[in-house]
Amino acid sequence: MMRLLSYNIHKGIGGRDRRYGLDRIIQVIQHERPDVVCLQEVDQNVARTDHDDQPAELARALEAQASLFQLNVRLRSGGYGNLLLSRWPFLSAHQISLRRGFRKPRGAQLAVIETPAGPIQLVHWHLGLAERERHWQVRRLLEHSAFRQSAQLPTLIVGDFNDWLNTLARGPFARHGFIQATAPRQRFRSFPAYWPVVSLDKAFVRGPLEVEQARIVHSRLARDASDHLPLLIEVKINHDLRREDLAHVRPRFGRGRRK
Repeated sequence: MMRLLSYNIHKGIGGRDRRYGLDRIIQVIQHERPDVVCLQEVDQNVARTDHDDQPAELARALEAQASLFQLNVRLRSGGYGNLLLSRWPFLSAHQISLRRGFRKPRGAQLAVIETPAGPIQLVHWHLGLAERERHWQVRRLLEHSAFRQSAQLPTLIVGDFNDWLNTLARGPFARHGFIQATAPRQRFRSFPAYWPVVSLDKAFVRGPLEVEQARIVHSRLARDASDHLPLLIEVKINHDLRREDLAHVRPRFGRGRRK
C-alpha cells in the first residue's frame, strides 16, 4: 500500500489570513502520515517567505529518504516550483519542462519509486491556466521518451491540474487508458481552501493499481494553511514484476531528453 498526499501549498501562505507559516503546512502533512508527498508552489530563497529553503526544510521535517525539487518560476533571488518527497528510494527520476511559448514556466516530475510492493511510475505536476495549454502539456508528457520508457509499470499521475471543467479526463487520459481516481469531481472540491467550490487537485491511475481511498483533507488547519486543500490517495500495487522487467529502470537522474 502506498499513501500519497498531493498539495498546492501556496508557498506556505494562508489563503484567508495571508500569513506565512510553513509550520502549518508541515503539521497538515504529518497528520496524514503519507509515504510520498507531492507539493506544488514551493518557494526557495524568496523574500516573501523569509528566504527560507522550503525544499530542504520540508524534506528534513518530513524525514524524506528521497527528494527532488523542480524550480520552474525564477524570481530575483530564487523561485518556486514542485517538490517530490518519498520514504522510499527513486529508481530513476526526470524533470520535464512543460512550458509552452511565453506562458508561465510549468514542469512535471517523473520518478520510478521502489515501494515494498514493487516499482511504480509517478508523475507529479502543476499544469497551466489555459485549456489548450493543459491539453498540450498532458500530450507532451504522455508522449515523452522518459515516460514511455517505464510505461508498462503501474502509473499514478497527481498534482494541481487547474482543470476545473474536467476535460482532460475524457480527452488525452481516456485515450491513453487512464482512470480518474478523483471522480466525481463534486466530491473532490479543493479550491479555494476556506470555501472549496472547484476540483483542481486530481489523480489518474493506469495498470494494476487498486485505489483504496481518495479524499480531500478538510481539517481546520488545512483550510487556513494554504489556498488549496490537500488530496490524499491510497493505492495498492497488484503486480509481481520479473527481474528482467526492471532492466530499463536502472538508477538515473536527469532532465529527460527533449522530443
